[in-house]
Amino acid sequence: MLNRMKIINKILDKSSRPWYSWVVFFMTICESIFLFIPPEVFMTPAIISDKKRARPIVLAAALGSIVGGLITYLIGLWLFDTVGMWLIENFASMEKFDLTKSLFNKYGVLIIIATAITPIPYKLLALCAGFLQYPLLVFLGVSAIFRTGRFAIIGFLLWRFQERANAIFQKYSWQITLAAIIFALLGLLIITLV
Repeated sequence: MLNRMKIINKILDKSSRPWYSWVVFFMTICESIFLFIPPEVFMTPAIISDKKRARPIVLAAALGSIVGGLITYLIGLWLFDTVGMWLIENFASMEKFDLTKSLFNKYGVLIIIATAITPIPYKLLALCAGFLQYPLLVFLGVSAIFRTGRFAIIGFLLWRFQERANAIFQKYSWQITLAAIIFALLGLLIITLV
């Protein structure tokens, strides 16, 4: 218990430093490309240790998400002929791909919104958008609005209830982190089953 408190206090101390915004930015880029840990896990310690950090942390997460989404979109766009075709041949069919493409063309904005605000992994959406050559500016614009909105709501709630959130984080930090990861994996499962 004492070691756990030392680790938590060290995390809170480090996350209150100005350079921690860069950590959130970088980790959110990683989350948008390959990492299955939601950005809120990186945002929380900084905001609950110093509520004045809410704006820069939310901005760092939003910018990291946009940059990561762009990188993943481009990966999907550039690797469709190799990786994309391999995925279709081994895990789906061209008929399913064509159906997905028509659904994405018809409901793309709604799909982006749903992915931006739910635990469905954003990286899969960005990769699919690139594979399907969905309009880049629409993808980035809708993603930026709704991912930023999600981070802003979380940031506001952590700012507003900082003292309570700090107490909860200190008591349940490992459980919260594990729950966030499980939540992200459930999103992946939802995508797999659909």
